[in-house]
Amino acid sequence: MKAIIPVAGAGTKLRPHTYTQPKALIPLAGRTILNIIVDQLKEAGINEFIFIIGYLGEKIQDYVNLRYPELNCKFVTQNDRHGTGHAVMLTRELVGNDEVFIVLGDTIAEYDIHEVMRSPHSMLGVKKVDDPRNFGVAEMTEDMSITHVVEKPAIPKSNMALVGIYKIKESAQLFECLDEIIGSHDEFRDFSITDAIDCMIHKGVVFKCFKVSNWFDCGKKETLLESSAILLKKFGGNTHEVNPYQNTIIIPPVTIGEGCVIKNSVIGPNVAIGDHTSVNHAIIKDSIIGSYSNLYEIVLNNSLIGNDAEVKGVSRNLNIGDNTAIDLGGGR
Repeated sequence: MKAIIPVAGAGTKLRPHTYTQPKALIPLAGRTILNIIVDQLKEAGINEFIFIIGYLGEKIQDYVNLRYPELNCKFVTQNDRHGTGHAVMLTRELVGNDEVFIVLGDTIAEYDIHEVMRSPHSMLGVKKVDDPRNFGVAEMTEDMSITHVVEKPAIPKSNMALVGIYKIKESAQLFECLDEIIGSHDEFRDFSITDAIDCMIHKGVVFKCFKVSNWFDCGKKETLLESSAILLKKFGGNTHEVNPYQNTIIIPPVTIGEGCVIKNSVIGPNVAIGDHTSVNHAIIKDSIIGSYSNLYEIVLNNSLIGNDAEVKGVSRNLNIGDNTAIDLGGGR
């Protein structure tokens, strides 16, 4: 089985951070979104990966090659983004007739992946939501067989949303349906994988659904911070301190990267700090701080700070990208 992970999106809702960093490499609970996805699939026994890259794709490629040298990884470039269906279609030659496990590059969910892998059927991950109009939606029978899927319906007939995880055994039929859908349009538009799966269902392919227990939204700052807090509690904190942080109180859960210098501060709860960051005279909670940043005389709450940022001053709610220098102290 091969894993397909589309990570070509620009992540516009997480700007300014995604101007310099792919969305999949945004830090989350001391890891990255992509790291969590790949580790989950790797632990289930998958070692062949196809990454669909585009915007800042060289950073994805460098990250994967450095962190996962033991995996068999291929990279396909989606120069023109026309939806997940178009992205998956680009992998046709690499997949052949192998079964595929597709996880969208911003989808983190908790589920029994081993049970999904053992199922003799193709399977789709679902989660009940209050308003399914912004998602793909699955209609199903009592035995969890899926009878119809539709992308962002105006009047949903089900509140079971597709979370972006697909195990597909009949890959040949998947590509046939994608070929039919994309080839039937003279002009490019966004082609969803949902349409191809519905085509497969109409051709007789059996799909079952599996419910995910948690589905973490990493699409914008506020939900990213909420997801980070939940995952910090799940993974537990981690501090790479060689010497105790000077005159500092750590309130778990907190994860602190290697080479950090932290003095005269209160850190936590729910804080993730990247590698080689300096913090002095600060109070930080419910925040994500990037690597190689410098924070001084600051109180931060519900803030997302990028890499190589410098922040000095007083309490603010911030959303700061990479390579930024801000002085909130009035020019002192």
